Amino acid sequence: MASGKILVAQGGGPTAVINQSLAGVVLEARRFRDVELVYGARFGVRGIVNEDFVDLTQETSHNIELVANTPASALGSTRDKPDAKYCQEIFNVLRAHEIGHFFYIGGNDSSDTVRIVSLEAQKVGYPLRCIHIPKTIDNDLVGNDHTPGFPSAARFVAQAFTGANLDNASLPGVYVAVVMGRHAGFLTAAAALGKKFPDDGPHLIYLPERTFVLEKFLSDVKAAYARFGRCVIAVSEGIHDASGVAIASQLAKSREHDAHGNVQLSGSGALADLLCEEIKAGLKIKRVRGDTFGYLQRSFIGCVSDVDQREAREVGEKAVQFAIWGSRDGSVAIKRTGYYSVDYELLPLDAVAGKTRVMEDEFIAPSGTDITDAFRLYLRPLLGSGMPDAFRLRSNQVAKLATSP
Repeated sequence: MASGKILVAQGGGPTAVINQSLAGVVLEARRFRDVELVYGARFGVRGIVNEDFVDLTQETSHNIELVANTPASALGSTRDKPDAKYCQEIFNVLRAHEIGHFFYIGGNDSSDTVRIVSLEAQKVGYPLRCIHIPKTIDNDLVGNDHTPGFPSAARFVAQAFTGANLDNASLPGVYVAVVMGRHAGFLTAAAALGKKFPDDGPHLIYLPERTFVLEKFLSDVKAAYARFGRCVIAVSEGIHDASGVAIASQLAKSREHDAHGNVQLSGSGALADLLCEEIKAGLKIKRVRGDTFGYLQRSFIGCVSDVDQREAREVGEKAVQFAIWGSRDGSVAIKRTGYYSVDYELLPLDAVAGKTRVMEDEFIAPSGTDITDAFRLYLRPLLGSGMPDAFRLRSNQVAKLATSP
């Protein structure tokens, strides 16, 4: 089919490198002579329905590059999930603008949106090429070795826990930090990449791939505190009980849901506060502090992985190539081909849409409160170059000379 006009949009949570993918689409598309115009929809699929477009063909390459290096969604995002009626409204706008290619940058829910739009286009016979471009800090898209956005967020988490560990070693106590991750613990597990010495924190890591038992948690904290004289803990927001109910949602007096039916777990300090109170009450430890990283790790400027930037750009470029040179809709996927290199494939939308990847068992230690060397080897090259390092004074103890009176 003719390339014609292209529309690109961004959906779901922003990341530090999502604009690299946008730049990849825009700059690569402008290389093809048959591409007439490149439009951007502001605020995702909602912008399509509202016919809220910007002409990205008129953007200078220099400004596109500046935007590419800026975190968060330059076009704005949305949590809307189109149904058949919503898609019909999308088609009316697409027809009016004679758009032939639709690129949607996003995670699980966004991939499902692309699937729905693709199916609806086929039903009404509208010639629309639909390509999903991967993005999610949760790293939970199936069919991908990893997803753009995750490495930079993981870099932030690793560095943040390095700092928290140094702070905790200076003034010992218990420190609990809750990290994003509803069903997959990849981001929380990244906290371990900041460890340098055997007694560094995090001393305990709790992931949604394992059942959380409060009594066991308190026992773990007590043992770590007795061993190290302090305890640093990384907790995923998605930890749940044996019935699968999220601990955070059990505590909430009111449960807020998004358009996809997901209970809001981020943006609240409730889980960290509860766990701190349980530690204080159950273990009688006085110095207990809690943090919730929340949105900090998503679009944090200043600690972006150069590997993440490069791959986020390339998935946007490959999306355009797959769309113009290919003959089917799909989702771009990153495949690891060596240590360290990657290649890109176009997967069927049904293979990705609405599905969730969780951490593989080989990445989680038998204790359930730590990660394995396999995970360290998996994540380390993704964090990029220039990771900061922490050092400590050597213990050249001076002999005591004073005698007690």
